[in-house]
Amino acid sequence: MKISVVIPVLNELACLPSTVESVRKSISDPEIIVVDGGSSDGSGEWLSNQPDIKTLISSKGKGLQQNAGAFAASGDVLLFLHADCQAPSDAGRQLENVMIDPSVSGGCFSVRWDDARFSLRLVALGMNLRTRLFQSAYGDQALFVRKAIFEKVCGFPDWPLFEDVELLRRFKKLGRFAIIPSPVTLSPRRLLAWGVWRTVAVVYGLQVGYWLGVPPEHLKHWFADFRPPRYSARPPHERPGTESE
Repeated sequence: MKISVVIPVLNELACLPSTVESVRKSISDPEIIVVDGGSSDGSGEWLSNQPDIKTLISSKGKGLQQNAGAFAASGDVLLFLHADCQAPSDAGRQLENVMIDPSVSGGCFSVRWDDARFSLRLVALGMNLRTRLFQSAYGDQALFVRKAIFEKVCGFPDWPLFEDVELLRRFKKLGRFAIIPSPVTLSPRRLLAWGVWRTVAVVYGLQVGYWLGVPPEHLKHWFADFRPPRYSARPPHERPGTESE
């Protein structure tokens, strides 16, 4: 089984190398496709020195970028990994174990944060519980899907938000949804920049709007898309602010 890993980037040089390295270590002979949405931080130069990475250029937008990478991929299974997320050490083995079942159309990974503070552990617990109860997930949970099914459902819609939710809704209709317990490690940079509970409130507000039928284009105006520097992935005892929030 060949696994193609699609990583959309836009000015992510601070975290992209470690994300790519996690893929190299966790998946045997992966096809790594990075789709650049117009970076100006040196990401392109770094990518040009990585012979095992297929680099594509696309208009910015996660849906557009991930579609560009997915339709250019040659693997049997597509794994969509955000540039500030790291694959678990057994990602390849877990994907093979899950996707050997032909009834599975795709799925996602569980999550953890690379910060040990209590508030983030609580958020991760809620995310993992929601995923198991409702068979739902978002793009930062490393969605995966069979390439043939991805093409059949026409990939991600060209939406500024919730394109990942729509893709999942489409491929769940064509097969079983699998949840891999090994967690993908997320950067908490956005939660820490805005405040953990403020960010959670905004996300849930957007979800309610989406469920009520508000177009994603309108929801985007409610959401400030910020990209602060990636939070340092130091051991918990060395990180500032590891107290409860």
